[in-house]
Amino acid sequence: MRRTELGSAPNGTAVREEALRRAREFSPFLREAAASLSGLVDQFLEKGSTAAIDAALVASAPTVDAELRRRRLGVALAVALGDLAGELGFEEATRYLSDFADVAIERSLATALTERVPDAEVRGITVLALGKLGSRELNYSSDVDLLLLFDPEAMPRRERDDPSEAAVRVGRRMIELLQKRTADGYVERVDLRLRPSPEVTPIVLPINAAISHYESSALPWERAAFIRARVCAGDRPLGEHFLKSIQPFVWRRSLDFGVIEEVREISARIRDHFAQGAKLGPGYDLKRGRGGIREVEFFAQIQQMIHGGRDLSVRASATLDALDALQAAGRISEEDASALSEAYVLLRTIEHRAQMVDDAQTHLLPLDGEALDNVAKLHGLSTGEELIELLQPHVDRAEQLFNSLAPDREGRLSNDGDILIDELRSLGFNEPEMPLRRVMDWRSGRARSLRSPAARTAFEAMLPALLREIASGPDPDRALNRMADIVDRLSSGINLYRLLEARPQLARHLALVLAHAPPLADMLARRPDLLDGLIDESSFALPPEPDAMAERLRSAMRGEPYDRALDRARRLIAERRFSLGVQLIAAHADPLDLAMGYSNVAEGTIVAMAELASDEFAKTHGKIEGGELMILALGRLGGRALTHASDLDIIYVYDAPEGAMSDGKKPLSATDYYNRLANRITAAISVPTAAGPLYDVDTRLRPQGGEGMLAVSLEGFLNYQRGEAWTWEHMALCRARPIYGSPEKREQLARTIQSILSTNRDPKKTRADAAKMREDMARHKKPSGPLDIKLGPGGLVDLEFAVHTLQLIHGKGLDPRLEHAIEGLAEHGLIDPSYDPDLRLLSRMLVVMRLIAPDSNEPSEKSRSLVAALCGHEGWDSLLAAHDEARQRIAQLWKSVREAQ
Repeated sequence: MRRTELGSAPNGTAVREEALRRAREFSPFLREAAASLSGLVDQFLEKGSTAAIDAALVASAPTVDAELRRRRLGVALAVALGDLAGELGFEEATRYLSDFADVAIERSLATALTERVPDAEVRGITVLALGKLGSRELNYSSDVDLLLLFDPEAMPRRERDDPSEAAVRVGRRMIELLQKRTADGYVERVDLRLRPSPEVTPIVLPINAAISHYESSALPWERAAFIRARVCAGDRPLGEHFLKSIQPFVWRRSLDFGVIEEVREISARIRDHFAQGAKLGPGYDLKRGRGGIREVEFFAQIQQMIHGGRDLSVRASATLDALDALQAAGRISEEDASALSEAYVLLRTIEHRAQMVDDAQTHLLPLDGEALDNVAKLHGLSTGEELIELLQPHVDRAEQLFNSLAPDREGRLSNDGDILIDELRSLGFNEPEMPLRRVMDWRSGRARSLRSPAARTAFEAMLPALLREIASGPDPDRALNRMADIVDRLSSGINLYRLLEARPQLARHLALVLAHAPPLADMLARRPDLLDGLIDESSFALPPEPDAMAERLRSAMRGEPYDRALDRARRLIAERRFSLGVQLIAAHADPLDLAMGYSNVAEGTIVAMAELASDEFAKTHGKIEGGELMILALGRLGGRALTHASDLDIIYVYDAPEGAMSDGKKPLSATDYYNRLANRITAAISVPTAAGPLYDVDTRLRPQGGEGMLAVSLEGFLNYQRGEAWTWEHMALCRARPIYGSPEKREQLARTIQSILSTNRDPKKTRADAAKMREDMARHKKPSGPLDIKLGPGGLVDLEFAVHTLQLIHGKGLDPRLEHAIEGLAEHGLIDPSYDPDLRLLSRMLVVMRLIAPDSNEPSEKSRSLVAALCGHEGWDSLLAAHDEARQRIAQLWKSVREAQ
């Protein structure tokens, strides 16, 4: 993202002289400083601002306080001249000011400590920089926000001193050295009010008491303060220990959208208190006004607090760096990040101009017209009016973006039943009696999630917008019933209710889920935090390929104990699967692409879980040298066409040297080793934990089915497939795809499967075997409803049987993905390519119906248009007609294949 550095100009003596002229003419403070530091001015004119700053930093004096004051005046003059000349960009100028403040604080602390304890090492006491000093973007004439902490056991003190009193005395002396005004001026103004309960606590706090406060009773706004915290002086390991200890307080893994409301309320109070300077114009408060510096900072910090618990990349402390990081992570748009960055640089630059005039700690544009003109001219403009015009678009945009974080609340729904029923009609409920009963029931306090005042406030705030979305949906009563289930099952609902208020788009998605997708509604009822995964547009990207998905899971589980790693994986995978379901019903992607997405998530899960379980298993049983486990995917997983409800068909195959034993504390033979490991992997994938279920795993396609070994040797597997396997087992093998194991072993296994499938076989027997198996399936596994896309006549199973029978008879089109198999068979004239559209239509319907009508009955009348649209048709009748035609063609295809002579 490109940042705009304002006031930039080419270097050169003429430019420096012009900057000096403006400084002398429009800033009394800079005029006096230039007069007293003529040598520094000469350095600036001859060599530039960097040389002048270097010269200022070596100024000397008989005492520490005088030396620091003289250096501060020189740095202030040199930085101002470099800024006005365009030699120093905004970030360079603020970094010089911040670095000087760090040195001054360090010197002052050391002096204060050694005055009490001569020759003492600076330890056991630390200074944390907060605010703009913490992020190294200090104002031209600002205070420094500090937090002083000490360790009573480690800080040097006189023998008779009480540790707390000694620490306070050191702190007071440090502050005096920094901010007391003398004939040489001052060094830094110090503000300690960001410490816990500043009205009652000492200025230097015991570190353990501070940690306890932030772990137990700190307020949300204090989290924002510590985004920019760093150790700037004193005992650095002590300070770093404190910051590390409070990381869970600052960066919460669970998303807390209450922070939006907290920070907005702070901003509202600021706006009310500083109402006179809230709107742009003479007297405008550049820091606290609408669209001002603080609102840009709050915008970035709110996004950081929302996302930073999970995404370390957005934890930058400086505002401009934070905006860059948020944009790079896809949390805010490039356009918004650029607009806020430009506004921030301009606002901070003009704030510096106002402060340069008299070295005053001000954030206001002058109310007086002549004084406003003076600030404008210092910046290089002609009039104050021109300055206002320069600021206007940036202030407007910053205010607009800040307000967008949580749109102004609509009025709460009435508690009067007669008024409420009219309000519900106005929201879109044609029959408002049922929603009226629901609202009154929620307000009764019966539900556990609505018993606290904060939860009820958040619920009432989001309710109008959510009800409007539900009323506009296809089945409001059904959606309300599901919402009631969620409300009833939540133990605490405050975060969810705040989230829905803060993100209206989520309310729309929730209404779709509740109205159309029972499986997703059930997931949400169990885990309402699944909505956390939908807070930005990156949630609607399709999952990565399996290898990348496995790596994300590895990263999430890395360093965690086994049980906790399983929980973390389940949470992440549930978020992915829920997101895919929402993408489906929200029409964000083609159902076929989502089927591939479901498959990529599942395959990545198998790989990551197999690795995790193998590593855990090896801790007890070691490994088998030269041995390896492979996993073969079959069915819809093998064909990369999973639905939300699909189970995972897999076969475990191992290869190991004859007689091999594992090398662990409890050695096992290869057979025992790999069968126990396979059982462990299956459990890792399928057993529900505290974080919920994951996948159902089906291993019955292995040799001998349920009676055979769970893991079979590679030699045994191949011998079985070549000599004993039934035709239906070879049909299942047509969709086999090795997904776990070394690349070499997977390639070897895939080639061997191809050779088995390519074996010459009796066409008549193959057709007869396939037909008998299909008849047996039809007898024992009836269609579950009129729209059972798989099992009914002419459904996907008939198409699969036809394709697999042709593959086995002719040894052509041998690809586990059904669409590729049809393409390969068509190239050899063995099937009409028109069956590909039939496959795609039924596959889309299967993916959609698994979410919207999982019982395979016709979806509710109000969901039918959605199903049709998702499957690429204008209406339900059109979809049904296309569905019937496709199934008739497929039924005819299967008949012709099984009866061919």
